[in-house]
Amino acid sequence: MPDEPQQNTAHLDFLRSHNPPRLHLAQLPTPLQYLSRLSERFNGPKIWVKRDDLSGSVLSGNKIRKLEFNLAQALTEGCDTVITCGGLQSNHCRATALLCAQLGLKCHLLLRGEQAASADGNLLLDQLAGAEISYYSAAQFQRELNALLIACQQSYAVAGNKAFIIPTGASDAIGVWGYVQACAELKQDFARSGIDPKHIICATGSGGTQAGLTAGVSAYGIDAQVWGVNVCDDEAWFVNKVNKDLRDWEDRYQTGINLDSLSVKVIDGYVGPGYAQADAEIFKCIADVAATEGLVLDPVYTGKAFYGMLDQLQQGRFGTTGDIVFMHTGGVYGLFPQRGHFEFLNKPSA
Repeated sequence: MPDEPQQNTAHLDFLRSHNPPRLHLAQLPTPLQYLSRLSERFNGPKIWVKRDDLSGSVLSGNKIRKLEFNLAQALTEGCDTVITCGGLQSNHCRATALLCAQLGLKCHLLLRGEQAASADGNLLLDQLAGAEISYYSAAQFQRELNALLIACQQSYAVAGNKAFIIPTGASDAIGVWGYVQACAELKQDFARSGIDPKHIICATGSGGTQAGLTAGVSAYGIDAQVWGVNVCDDEAWFVNKVNKDLRDWEDRYQTGINLDSLSVKVIDGYVGPGYAQADAEIFKCIADVAATEGLVLDPVYTGKAFYGMLDQLQQGRFGTTGDIVFMHTGGVYGLFPQRGHFEFLNKPSA
């Protein structure tokens, strides 16, 4: 059985009372950082960032919190292989591949997109981690993903291996625990910083982080609205997906949380051209935040979400005083394959 994590927190009662298998893989707790210069510039609520991009070097980002539970379940079930899926530059696939290498598990990735002549960013790290990689067209991936995952699992069974499937982004009933428990940290962060934020904002791309936060603020008595800024699909899709993940989580673990009391909110309108595609304003926002606060965002998830948060802050959605918290879910490696969009940084000054 995977070890119980050794976290320095007084808020593990909810986790212990339900006792899902868990590994201690992330570097926790991550810092809560105040962005003083941006807060002054926008002259509204103070902006804080939960630095989950610092959850562990190349394993950085939100995915590790979820994978602490998903991979623990795989080991508990006696699996020797993990199968998961995502885009060519999937942060989740990169984290899964590296953690599997750390744990001595075989990892097989099903990626959406054509194999590149030269790997970059997350894909390069997937290869370095020794993951088996299968590539599929976007159309086939969308149409047949579940069947492809099951067929892959069956092929390992024929070969005498036991494979565990983790869905896109580890966003399922098991992965929800990752950000339920992040709220235990947030509660301590807020007390230590002397703040009482009424809004917590995150990028939402597969829904699991938002689902965990939404349940976690209730479980740990945090009086804040969680907002997901969708980076693909639309508001209706994410409201449905987050609620489904929460229902699946409650059905599996019987936590006793009243799901009808939870508020699932999505800020739509910042998807741009599509998933992993961003408009020029997003790249300019990324550069501005890096130069102003030394905080590096990415064009797939956090750049869109941070830009959306600032835009909504200016429109008054979060009020004019108090504090708001942005969950930095990582993704820095996604910058490098899109380096061409930062050519404006190389233009000589007048």
